[in-house]
Amino acid sequence: MGLSYLKMALASAVVAGGLMSGVALAQEITVGLITKTETNPFFVKMREGAEAKAKELGLKLITAAGKFDGDNDGQVAAIENLISAGAKGFAIVPSDSKAIVPTIQKAKDAGLMVIVLDTPLDPMDAATATFATDNRKAGDLIGKWAAGTLGDKAKDASIVLLDLATNQPTVDYLRDQGFMAGFGIDVKDPNKYGDEDDPRICTHEISQGDQEKGRTAMENALQKCPNVNVVYTINEPAAAGAWEALKAVGKDDGSVLIVSVDGGCPGVANVKSGVIGATSQQYPLKMASMALEAIASGTLPAIDPAVGFLDTGATLVTDKPVAGVDSIDTTKGAELCWG
Repeated sequence: MGLSYLKMALASAVVAGGLMSGVALAQEITVGLITKTETNPFFVKMREGAEAKAKELGLKLITAAGKFDGDNDGQVAAIENLISAGAKGFAIVPSDSKAIVPTIQKAKDAGLMVIVLDTPLDPMDAATATFATDNRKAGDLIGKWAAGTLGDKAKDASIVLLDLATNQPTVDYLRDQGFMAGFGIDVKDPNKYGDEDDPRICTHEISQGDQEKGRTAMENALQKCPNVNVVYTINEPAAAGAWEALKAVGKDDGSVLIVSVDGGCPGVANVKSGVIGATSQQYPLKMASMALEAIASGTLPAIDPAVGFLDTGATLVTDKPVAGVDSIDTTKGAELCWG
């Protein structure tokens, strides 16, 4: 009688309050979020989205991060901890798309749902699912904007690319190559950057997505590319550093276009002030929120098999729109930004 009553109560809870309300009566569900670092505003906003969704659904959320961008060992330890904790699943932004795969498989073998955020694994299908910005599209948007802004001068451009790191594949090669393709450059091997032979590409430098390192990378680039007029950056902190280096040599006069990806509030402010010409905005809170909802319910949203991942969106933000390239201005971008 008692067991029957409990089943009826659970069934009633499912009908009245949704699947998660009924499950919560039975036991607390543990879920995880693992990011590359704790301090990057993108990951801070992602954590906020996860915390809000966990509270809404009555989940126990365990968060972890690497000590630095590229700390694969730290992420491996975090996954091991979630397996030991009996988590139902977790969302992760992998620091190393290849090296983390064996540990991801170990988690899946243990019955955990694994949703990768932002940076696809290599191979992508090593995860249960991937929820991410289409980073190649994000790069394509800023490439098209830069080419459209330069007009006929694009054919004689001198381009510097401030990339994330030397290890590939990573989210950077998607943005980097998307930018080049949008600008009209043959990217050669679609799975890496650096092998293109277009004479407009002056140099690739490593910024680690950091403002100070971005400045140093731009200073190094200026030694090789004194006539630079287009700078692609992996993210907006690197863009801010690049601008500081350009300003130091008098190239903050609008003669150099800086484009980037992220759409954080400081980045949008730098678009408004003219430091960055255009940026592609992505939506980390949405990624994390949707991932935890899927893990908790055990149900994935529809994913286009032709794409292979759930595209959480990218929007060009600029106050200098270009015909044929959809964009929003910085007023709208500020309403949607993070960090």
